[in-house]
Amino acid sequence: MEQKNSQSRRTFLRNGIGAVAAFTIVPRHVLGRGYLAPSDQLTKGVIGTGEMGKGHFGYAGTRVVAICDVDKLHLQQAREMLGGGVKAFSDYRELIRLPEVDIVHIATPPHWHGIMAVEAARAGKDIWCEKPMTRTIGEGKRVQEAVQQFGSMFRLNTWFRFEDNFYGMNTPVKPIKKLVNSGLLGWPLTVTLSTHTGFDWKQHWIGKTNLPAVPVPAELDYDRWLGPAPYKPYHPHRVHQSFRGYWDYDGGGLGDMGQHYLDPVQYILGKDDTSPVSVEIDAPQQHPDAVGTWRKIIYTYRDGCRIILDAEGKDEKAAFLEGPSGKLYPGFRSDIPDLAKKLAGYPDPPPQVTDFMLTVKERRKFALNEVNGHRSCTLVNMGKIALQLGRSLEFDPDRQRFLYDDGANNLIDPPARASWA
Repeated sequence: MEQKNSQSRRTFLRNGIGAVAAFTIVPRHVLGRGYLAPSDQLTKGVIGTGEMGKGHFGYAGTRVVAICDVDKLHLQQAREMLGGGVKAFSDYRELIRLPEVDIVHIATPPHWHGIMAVEAARAGKDIWCEKPMTRTIGEGKRVQEAVQQFGSMFRLNTWFRFEDNFYGMNTPVKPIKKLVNSGLLGWPLTVTLSTHTGFDWKQHWIGKTNLPAVPVPAELDYDRWLGPAPYKPYHPHRVHQSFRGYWDYDGGGLGDMGQHYLDPVQYILGKDDTSPVSVEIDAPQQHPDAVGTWRKIIYTYRDGCRIILDAEGKDEKAAFLEGPSGKLYPGFRSDIPDLAKKLAGYPDPPPQVTDFMLTVKERRKFALNEVNGHRSCTLVNMGKIALQLGRSLEFDPDRQRFLYDDGANNLIDPPARASWA
């Protein structure tokens, strides 16, 4: 049955949809905030069972008890992988209602992340969300509000701020953070993310213009796949693996890789509680529907720190990190003599909680959560808005609004589709 409404995305996220918004379900681990024994296995419901969703079925310490997808073929393949006993749904709200689900894992396209995370929080669930955290700045604010209001634990699924080598740097982020904290490079700092410093902006994630309308395949509920996104006639290039090429669902290579690359930089620079005051772009005019390519995006903070996203990589001598007193190059090479010896005398960065199972059981905030995750996703979404509009922008990091630009502010909270199943 079609549900008619005229709510904006802001109202939509605050008020929710259907029965989920009418009550709060209390899962097992919330009872007394200690009901779940440390030895107990946590249960998980996965929304979105494409390649990304299926790739997250097997995390240690969890057991998948429910899955959801609007593509019947994806759902069937997932059921075959998991075997008997798993519950399967086409409506994510049914999964969220299940009292036996501890963690809701959101592995859908980004235009669904904010809505699903808010409803999962309202239902008393803890949340594991794929990147980017949300498709818009406004949705990120609503997720942060809901997670904190309902006491959920939230993890964003990019991990480079606390483990694995950070792309071309050939080192985890921890020693880079230690170097910045030491002050040996001076201040302010400039970070350059280009092919020459180990970062591929995946410019192949572009959309196609003038797509012909084709029949929707029988296995796909396309109306539900669109959800809050504006209605566009179906074409297979809009969905599944190639959805990233369309503004309505993601934001090309910037949407795909931006939070992987930018979240650790935000942590390195100590910007987890703020945002840049401007974003400058160098890019061709973008199509209103299909994402195109870009050459350079520059973010500047109030204190003069900058982040340069270089998609062309023309400067072969670019440093990853540069300050008035020194530079750091890929491979953790520096022009500071005896850097390792000098760093040994400085303290390590404070420890972080990097095990989400521990976060859920002990109710301790995860290293990458709804607060710092929203700020690093705001970097992505600021860049997307500037590209869509074809102009550089000024931003108020406290109010989280653009200055002197109504068009940009309209894209912070674009309206949701007025009718969806």
